[in-house]
Amino acid sequence: MGLKKYKAKRDFSKTAEPKGRKPLPKQVRGACRFVIQKHDARRLHYDFRLQMEGVLKSWALPKGLPWKQGEKHLAVEVEDHPIEYETFEGVIPEGNYGAGTVMVWDSGAYYVYGEQPLKSLREGKLHLVLAGKKAQGEWTLVRIRGRDDEKNQWLILKTGGSAKLPSKKLEDQSVKTGRTMKQIANERDAEWQSNREEKDTSARSTLKARIKAALKKKDLEHGVGKNETVDQATRLLKGLPSAKPQFIEPMKARLVDEPPKHGDWLYELKFDGIRAMAIKNDRKVSLVSRNGNKLDGRFPEIVEAVKNLPVREYVIDGEVVALDEDGRSSFQLLQGLEMEGRKAPLRFYVFDLLQLDGKSLLGLPLEQRKQVLAKICENVGDPIRYSGEISGDVKSLLAEVKRRGLEGLIGKQRNSVYEPGRRSGTWIKLKCINEQEFVIGGYTPPAGSRKYFGAILVGYYEIGKLRFAGKVGSGFTEKSLSMLHKKFRGEEQDDCPFVDLPSKQGGEWVQGITPSMMKKMHWVNPKFVAEIKFAEWTRDQKLRQPVFLGMREDKAATEVKREAA
Repeated sequence: MGLKKYKAKRDFSKTAEPKGRKPLPKQVRGACRFVIQKHDARRLHYDFRLQMEGVLKSWALPKGLPWKQGEKHLAVEVEDHPIEYETFEGVIPEGNYGAGTVMVWDSGAYYVYGEQPLKSLREGKLHLVLAGKKAQGEWTLVRIRGRDDEKNQWLILKTGGSAKLPSKKLEDQSVKTGRTMKQIANERDAEWQSNREEKDTSARSTLKARIKAALKKKDLEHGVGKNETVDQATRLLKGLPSAKPQFIEPMKARLVDEPPKHGDWLYELKFDGIRAMAIKNDRKVSLVSRNGNKLDGRFPEIVEAVKNLPVREYVIDGEVVALDEDGRSSFQLLQGLEMEGRKAPLRFYVFDLLQLDGKSLLGLPLEQRKQVLAKICENVGDPIRYSGEISGDVKSLLAEVKRRGLEGLIGKQRNSVYEPGRRSGTWIKLKCINEQEFVIGGYTPPAGSRKYFGAILVGYYEIGKLRFAGKVGSGFTEKSLSMLHKKFRGEEQDDCPFVDLPSKQGGEWVQGITPSMMKKMHWVNPKFVAEIKFAEWTRDQKLRQPVFLGMREDKAATEVKREAA
């Protein structure tokens, strides 16, 4: 739709609403920003806006959001608004389009299932997850046929379970300033600064201003926000320990079977990529894998993007992923970028901030670390994406994640501190797909038309000994077979590295590997680590239907253990 219609309806010499700058790059497909503005015009209504393709796609909700499961309200699509309108709060003067008081009623991140908002918009159905201060959970926008075939008529439905209705006090309170509609109308300050520079001022703001802005959201919950001062924010930073931007061993998540029943948890998507720390010291930037290896040469576009984040120093925890056509992260596709020369969009999902401009944030609660990171990533386009919270009933979320063929969820306690290298249990992972790393200890001779080798023999370490987990013969291409065979030939050895081969179970040789067959196997130094997807563990503790996804260079072979909930 663009901003042509928006601008045609307004006289910017009379209203402090934003004109809109040059359109931003096309909006990311993952978690983006939304805003709900309470608008007391001719009739009180709510304006629901989603960041998409460099503008705010907008709908007028005469009755606001529905909160009860199955409830539906009318949503009328209106003209696109500029991205800057997200923070507009004030009074539109009489005689101007939409005259009346505007409040930033709620704001936060939104996620479209399938990560294809534009396609969903064109098809007339947006299944949304909102993570705002007031609106948290699932809603669905559906286009309907209006009178005379009007195409701007939609319904917004409450899906994914009922949500908590905001209290009477919150209903009339701005998430931006804490003010009521009456206070906004009386102060008539229309806070938008129409004469600010073309570039986003946050890119040049001071540390004090950035932290103040990040803390403001948190403090609003306690009735402080409006009066928060720079000095208060500075005192908080002064209380944090000093730290240099350097590699920090990533915190680990513990595998669990079911979501915990107790505790204050937030959930994020689990990605299928390479965990990485982005480290910036002035203009020097590096990307480091979880075992300390440099990734700069492999992902130069990611390094270039993080270099331009609007802070002088930082350590950011995230994951490099390649996206398939449906917007899902795929480790196999990420490997294919190098092995097969295939092309796929690269993204760097960032989810934690560990160091910022000389201060260590490890001891701050997770929620505060993420709030500051979200502020840093505002208006930042691809390949960087902020990985925010996905609100809603966790079991419903898991079911949908599984239906979409996604990896799973990561759960984190909101008040958890960052524990480098530890798997303490304050972070958990809920998997929808069985996938983990295994050590390659050998390979079988090729058979039939296959060249180089038939299957790899994989295992895991248990009390310092390499145990056999199974043969993996699928997931290879001719090029990957050739490349891997060359690697294996350089590390061949005479002895079998597995402590339990050959062995019998129930009177049968495990996986048909007899003593005579052992002589035909090729054994390799157990230093190579592969990512394997599989259906399940069999009764004899071997992999069922395993598929090779790619090689991992970000984990030492001796660290590979069998993952068990």
